[in-house]
Amino acid sequence: MRSIATCYSEHAVRVSDSYCSGPLNRSYLSPKLIQSIRNAVSLTYKTRLSSQKHLLITVTWCDKLICQGFWINVSEKMSPEFRNSSNSHQLCKIKGTKEFESCNSGIEVYWDLSNAKFEAGPEPISAFYIVVLIDSTICLILGDMEDDPQVKKVTVGLPIVKFSLVYQCENFSGQKTEFSTKAKFCDSGLAHDILVKFGEEDEGPKNPIFSVFIDNKRVIKVMRLQWNFRGNQVTFVDGVLVDVMWDVYGWFAQPSPSAAAVFLFRTRSGLDSRLWLEEKDLAEKNHDKLEFSLLISASKNPG
Repeated sequence: MRSIATCYSEHAVRVSDSYCSGPLNRSYLSPKLIQSIRNAVSLTYKTRLSSQKHLLITVTWCDKLICQGFWINVSEKMSPEFRNSSNSHQLCKIKGTKEFESCNSGIEVYWDLSNAKFEAGPEPISAFYIVVLIDSTICLILGDMEDDPQVKKVTVGLPIVKFSLVYQCENFSGQKTEFSTKAKFCDSGLAHDILVKFGEEDEGPKNPIFSVFIDNKRVIKVMRLQWNFRGNQVTFVDGVLVDVMWDVYGWFAQPSPSAAAVFLFRTRSGLDSRLWLEEKDLAEKNHDKLEFSLLISASKNPG
C-alpha cells in the first residue's frame, strides 16, 4: 500500500480527488482478452486474548497449482510479506492438525477441507472448517461445520474470544478488466457484491472509464482514465464511510505481462485525519482502531 499512499498528500481532506500526470497515449482495451481469475485470497482477523494480548491471524488461500491447502500466520503486526515470515506455516494436507509457537503463545490449528466446495477462486465457500486455538482459547472458527463431531471435540469446554475481519486481499491474473468479489465493511453489515471494471466512453477504446459497482449499483464512475489513472473517491456502505483508491497506471502504461492495477477500499471513521495509511502506520496502529480494508490487485500475467 505504500506505493499508492505516497501518490497523495498526507493531509488530503477532499472527499473526491484525482491524480493527474498527463495523458497516456495508447489504446487501452482489446476485444480479445484473457479471462481474469482470482488466484490468491488473504484474510486477516484481529482477536484479543483474556490476557489482553492483541493478535492478528491471517489465512491465505492460493491457487491449487501453487498450494493444495492454505497458509496461516499469527503475528502482532500487519505484514504483507507473510510467506517470508517465520510465523507463517503452509498447511498442504486437506485435513489435519498443526501445532506451533508464535508471539510467545502456543498455536493449534485444526482443519478439514475433504468435502470443501469452491465457486470462483481458491477460497472454499462451504463444507469445511478451520479452528485456531491460541493458548487453549478459541480465537478463530471458519467454515460451516460447527456441528461436526471433530469440531465439537476440539472446542468443548474451551473459552472463545471475539474475532473480526480487518483486511482482505484478493489477487487476480488475466487481461479481462472485470474483477468481482464479496466483502463486509462492518461487523454488523451484510456481505456485498463488489465489481470493479473498465469500460469505454463514446470516443472509443482510447478513452476508458473506471467503475465500481456494489450490489449491482454503480457507486463510482471515473472518466478519462488517460488523465485520472490514479485517484480516490468516497462512498458510503451500510452507513460507513469507505474511501476507494485506484492506481491503474501500470496496467495501461507498461507493456510487460506483469503490469498491474491496484484498487483499495478502506473504511474510515470521521476522526481519521488522513485518507490513507502507509504500511508502517497500519502495522503500528492500535488493534482496537483497525478499520476494514479490501485490496484488489490485478496482473495481466495469465499464470
